[in-house]
Amino acid sequence: MRLERMGSFFPTRLSFMRSLVRTLDDEGASVSRPVWEMDDEGFGRAVYSVDLSGHTYSLVAISSQLDSTQRTDRVIAEAWDAAFVLFDGVPSTADLDRLEANAPLQEAGRFLPSDLVLSRANKSVRLFDHVVSALAEGRQPDMKMVSSIGYLMRTTAVYGNGKFGIADRTKLIDRPGMDHPFRAEMLTVWLIRGFTHDLAEHVAVAQSTDGAARLDDSTKRFLGIGNSTGLGMAPFLVSHPVLINNWMLVRETALQRVREVADATEAEIATVVRLIKRAQQHCREWNVPDDRQMSRVVSLRAELEALAEVATHDWLAAKQYPWDRLVRESEQHSLECQELVVGLVLEPYGELVDGLAHCMATTFEARLDPAMTLAELKQIIEVDFAWALEIDFSSVAESCQFWYVSEEKLEPRLGLRYEEPGAELEQPLDIARRVQLLGADVSRLQNLASQTVAEFLVAHPNHRFAVRRVQNLSRHPYSEIRDNLIGEQCLPIDMLRSKLSFFGASKFDPKSDRWTRITMYQGAPLFSDLADSGRNNDDWWLPVMAS
Repeated sequence: MRLERMGSFFPTRLSFMRSLVRTLDDEGASVSRPVWEMDDEGFGRAVYSVDLSGHTYSLVAISSQLDSTQRTDRVIAEAWDAAFVLFDGVPSTADLDRLEANAPLQEAGRFLPSDLVLSRANKSVRLFDHVVSALAEGRQPDMKMVSSIGYLMRTTAVYGNGKFGIADRTKLIDRPGMDHPFRAEMLTVWLIRGFTHDLAEHVAVAQSTDGAARLDDSTKRFLGIGNSTGLGMAPFLVSHPVLINNWMLVRETALQRVREVADATEAEIATVVRLIKRAQQHCREWNVPDDRQMSRVVSLRAELEALAEVATHDWLAAKQYPWDRLVRESEQHSLECQELVVGLVLEPYGELVDGLAHCMATTFEARLDPAMTLAELKQIIEVDFAWALEIDFSSVAESCQFWYVSEEKLEPRLGLRYEEPGAELEQPLDIARRVQLLGADVSRLQNLASQTVAEFLVAHPNHRFAVRRVQNLSRHPYSEIRDNLIGEQCLPIDMLRSKLSFFGASKFDPKSDRWTRITMYQGAPLFSDLADSGRNNDDWWLPVMAS
């Protein structure tokens, strides 16, 4: 639970995108397109409907003409190439008219509880135009360009859970198929990806004079959905401690189960050897402008080459507990390599670990235990928060940042305490400092074994938040990021990557230490793939461009 390691996470087969596609595939789901009202330039509206565990969900897509000067990934944007709503059921014409008027407005629109997710996206204009031109000429696009970008559109927000008047999470939490974290949002993005493929082909047909080509299925699979994500996502890891504990606990439990496998089968060993080669290719195709991340990728390429030389079929088959040995072998390499190996060794063991995905959601909230004695509280602080007690918050370097919510967009932001105004509006993400102050006040008291938390908080109500965090950590060991979130060493990009890895994102492309671009659903099955009973639709970990 250190930021440096969390900022090195890779997606695994337990990631939310993977578990959604497995569910769709297991249920034999099919996607229909009941509405396609697009003009020759690709502007208009469309609907995609899919049944999931007994309920029908429909993506309503609104494609609009956008001046190039208005196209930006920033949250302050007010116009986008496309807007989307995941609708509960199949929308009527009246529903479509309402959503066509409101979805492009996003935050400024008006929505109903039938609207489950709200999103918007911008084209990757260079690749979208190239793909359209190539198809219109009857040929496939240049795969080097496809590989360098990887998506036709990128979303700049995927809102759920009651924002802007859409349905609250409680509407879905008990529904079969929706009882996983971010399941509605992940379904929305997968449907958006299919829409981008259809849109490019539609515009190409309109532009063609001699008959347009259709995108090869292998190219379609490689074209995921881009996403631009910033600071707004980072505080989630702090404000949902029980949920994050469950994500981490499931991940670590899955890893433990696999490391305890004494004898691997020939098929399991062959899968890992094959996937090491795929991981090497994936990393060769992973190129970003960010110097910090690119240097890590370059190191990872060399480390994977070294690992591949060791982790041969014979080495893995020679002794018992091959996956424990492989994990230990990775420990001599970087955190990036170690965390890639975590995802690698889980891949052959769906029957052993996939069921754990059902344990990643929670309705439980951290609660205060007023009957706990101060002696018990002090012990938890000294043992579980020893890392927090070691930080010198009197140092400018350890207290130089503060988290706040911007008035303009109601989005989390990070300010510089000693250079910018606004520290009085600080949000409670400074967990380590608050626990340290709590520990200091508790330590000043006598007879701790006879005093309760309730009595302490009557005299010190300012510590209520910190007390609840301390008590929660004793019950949920993975609920706390064990680092200083207001020090100069705190890089929000690490928090973003950690969360996005659980979504299933790859190809992390940091644009600063506060926002990143990623690719989602790259390599994932197409709508049509779900109907192919002979195809393995769960084999797309760390996808690569088809040769």
